[in-house]
Amino acid sequence: MLGVLGIHTGAYSLSNPTINKHLFIFLEILSRFSVPIFFFVSAFGLFMSEKSTIQYSYWTFIRRRLQTVAIPYLAWSFLYMLHETWQTGQTEIWHTPLVYKYLLFGLASYQLYFLVLLIWFYTLMPLWRILLRHVLLHPVRNLLLILSLQIVVNYASSYLLEPNYCNQHINTAIEYRFSFWIIHYIFIFLLGGVCAVRWNIFSNLIRKNKFLINIFFLLTVLGMMYYYYGLLASGFTLEETVNTIHQLSPIGVLYTLAVTLFMCRLFNSLSPKSSIHLLLSPLAKYSYPIYLVHPFIMEYSDIFLKQHNIIMTESITILFYIFSLAVSSFFAWTVYQAGRRLPLVSLLLTGSAPTNRL
Repeated sequence: MLGVLGIHTGAYSLSNPTINKHLFIFLEILSRFSVPIFFFVSAFGLFMSEKSTIQYSYWTFIRRRLQTVAIPYLAWSFLYMLHETWQTGQTEIWHTPLVYKYLLFGLASYQLYFLVLLIWFYTLMPLWRILLRHVLLHPVRNLLLILSLQIVVNYASSYLLEPNYCNQHINTAIEYRFSFWIIHYIFIFLLGGVCAVRWNIFSNLIRKNKFLINIFFLLTVLGMMYYYYGLLASGFTLEETVNTIHQLSPIGVLYTLAVTLFMCRLFNSLSPKSSIHLLLSPLAKYSYPIYLVHPFIMEYSDIFLKQHNIIMTESITILFYIFSLAVSSFFAWTVYQAGRRLPLVSLLLTGSAPTNRL
């Protein structure tokens, strides 16, 4: 969630043509692990909880997971679409087939496509269970093979594929492929499943190979930085670098893997009483609604800055990030508090309806 806020803060910082390129790399480039790493976290949680379940029921699973994702997705999509209509006065988005396109591809707001991908992952859970069983026969070899294929597929999709076919439906599918083609994230999802099922082995490996993991992390960070500054030196704009060095680029895939291993090692070694744990735990609790609401906060913060002719300097950009996080966190806290008395509100906005226990 913190990485996603960084990416979107970086997008707003482009309103300043002289934005600090060194700050920009942290916001827009080195935060690119944030989308794929959540698929790792999602798969890890799914398969870790499944280990303690005696009997697996697909329909029970899908009903529970779609409540968590599909209901908030639809609710927030309609909120963002209503907001767009209120701002612009245009009602075309409510007419078919455009309304279906908005909902099918997560177009109501720029962060919602992730939930579309997550719904597809949940819906295809039986497939992941089958694949995971095969991967676990030789986990290291099979994961390396899938990683290699992932890099090839992502490269072709990101840099070679163009929607220039005669069929309109094919062109639409290609145009919005990053919103629903889960093939881009199969490796990181299966990795999360393997690490959950073989957690004891995995935790021992990351503890014993701390040095190698740190080196791998450092090398991929340097690789991302080298690519970034190299593109700038060759005449690329900051926006063009973002469209080139992203989570689906070859170095981006390796960087995501390195960050995943590094964070697993780091958080696995932390004490529950450590300052980092105490700082991140509340944010983790509210991360879902923060993620869902922050575009509203950022949009109106940007409007305020423009109305007062405030330029997105380095300090303003950092304050923009902190303010967006703080206000979004307060909103999330408010939703959870309101949900105790109005469960329907919490169900619609977060996918869960807490009970008010006295």
